[in-house]
Amino acid sequence: MIGFEAATVSELVDSIKDVLEEQFHEVMVQGEVTNLSPSSAGHWYFTLSDENACISCALFKGDALRNPLIRTLKNGDKIVVAGPISVYQKRGSFQILAKRILPAGEGQLKLQYEKLKAKLAQEGLFDLEMKKEIPALPKKIAVITALHGAALQDFLNVMKRRSLWLDIVIVPAVVQGAGSGKSLVEALKKAQDLESVEVIVLTRGGGSLEDLWSFNDEALVREISNCQIPVISAVGHQVDFTLCDYVADLRSETPTAAAETLSQPQTELKARLVFCQTHLKSDLFKTYQSVQLMSQKFHPRELLGLIFQKLQVAQKNLSNIRLIDRAEELIGHHEASQRLDENFMRLNHAVEIKTSRLKEDIKRFEQVLGALNPKQVLGRGYAFLQAPKGAVIASAASFNSLAPGTSFKIQFHDGLGSAQKESK
Repeated sequence: MIGFEAATVSELVDSIKDVLEEQFHEVMVQGEVTNLSPSSAGHWYFTLSDENACISCALFKGDALRNPLIRTLKNGDKIVVAGPISVYQKRGSFQILAKRILPAGEGQLKLQYEKLKAKLAQEGLFDLEMKKEIPALPKKIAVITALHGAALQDFLNVMKRRSLWLDIVIVPAVVQGAGSGKSLVEALKKAQDLESVEVIVLTRGGGSLEDLWSFNDEALVREISNCQIPVISAVGHQVDFTLCDYVADLRSETPTAAAETLSQPQTELKARLVFCQTHLKSDLFKTYQSVQLMSQKFHPRELLGLIFQKLQVAQKNLSNIRLIDRAEELIGHHEASQRLDENFMRLNHAVEIKTSRLKEDIKRFEQVLGALNPKQVLGRGYAFLQAPKGAVIASAASFNSLAPGTSFKIQFHDGLGSAQKESK
């Protein structure tokens, strides 16, 4: 506060700064860009003006990175700037510290969208704890959409192809333009009053932000939050997000995706039923074959045959017990006699082989002895002398050693002759 004494410039500027920044902590201003100037530090400075006034703006480096639009911005562009008012003390001037910049027109809607989204989120309308579980196999659903829209046809076509049973009640509503938000709220209330409805689907096709704006209606969002029946939001395309998507119990990217989500448990159930049917048929066929096999196996004819086979085995076992009839078999007389005959035949054969080999040896020895017999040599005209004592006179020295008048024998091949050594 300024007292009786004069305040300094700094004190005055500080007081103004406190008042302005407290009063205008968040403003949203639309105007034309002029004096656009980037700094070497990455900050951006520009003036926002209209035909009657202008205000300085600063977009610092961190906020510039979060607002890529600044890199394509040029003087003369119309934009919407959101951020707090700040006082630059050195010059005593005030400026907007830009936090978000958007193109004029759609940008205004986006800012409103973000502001309402933040407000509702702070109230807890988007919390996960608020979400209700979607029934896996609902019997009846209500679809809120335009009666002749493409979204409805896409939804119904998928349901017709994939669903086994499902009652669908169409609650028509205006989904675009003036009064569409109110129409959607009334349709949602009407759907809640329908009997046995288990799921409500809020849907329409894609479009611009303006086309989908009715699904950002605050009254509609709050009605969805208070709805006791689970709500599926299937608004627009994959890239489109409305506040209904955040507050709904389930968000589907498209009307087709919503229909697939609701029909998926039935499709899986159908697949399981087909699987069970196939395996049941297989099991029944196996059981039938088993029963047929058992009936054939235990047929009286088969049983009689089995009894007859066992009777034959018993008779054979009984005959094996009669030892007298099997005496020769048990004593082994026949086997011993047979082994004796075999051994006798083997002995005779061995004797014959041995005798034959001995005869061959004798013949070979006779031939050798015959070849060595002296008489064989004498037969060729030779003879040898034997001394009186039978010793062979084999050399002239042996003959000369005989005394004169000694008688000796001459052996010829056919007999003996006698002779006497003459005296010298």
